[in-house]
Amino acid sequence: MLKYVKPALMTLVILGLLLAFGLLIAQGIAGLRSPEVTEKGFGIGLIVLALVGAWSIWVLVRNGFELQNISARARAEGFELDTSGLERRPSGRIMPESADKLFADVSKEYEANPEDWRVQYRLARAYDHAGDRARGREFMKKAVAGEAAERKASRG
Repeated sequence: MLKYVKPALMTLVILGLLLAFGLLIAQGIAGLRSPEVTEKGFGIGLIVLALVGAWSIWVLVRNGFELQNISARARAEGFELDTSGLERRPSGRIMPESADKLFADVSKEYEANPEDWRVQYRLARAYDHAGDRARGREFMKKAVAGEAAERKASRG
C-alpha cells in the first residue's frame, strides 16, 4: 500500500505547485497589463518567481528519478552497500564508529577504481551513512553522470 501512497502524494503536491505557479503567472500577466509601472514590475517578478519555482521542481523530480534508477541498477548488479550487520542507534541510524569503518572500507574500493560509477555510488552512500551529506551528494552526481555515460555508450 505504501508503495503507491508516496508516489500519489508526490504527484498531488507537484500538481498543486504547478497550479500555484500557473496562478502566479496569471497574476504576473495581469500586472503587466496594468498602466502602473510598479504593477508591471511586480508582474515581471511574479512570472520570474513562478518560472524559477517550476524549474526547481523539475530539477528535484529529475534528480529523484535518476537516483531511483541508479539505486535499482546498483542493487540489481549487487553493488548496494550491505549495512545489515552494522551497529545501530535506537532510532535506526548507523552508529558513527560503524559508519566510519564502512566508509574506510569503501574508500579503499574507490582508491582502487575511482572511475567506476558503481564505486562512486557506494562511496556516496558511505559518506551519507558517515554524516557527510555534502560530499555524498557530490559523489552521487558523479555516479549518476558515469552511469548515464555507460548506458549511452552501451546503446551505441
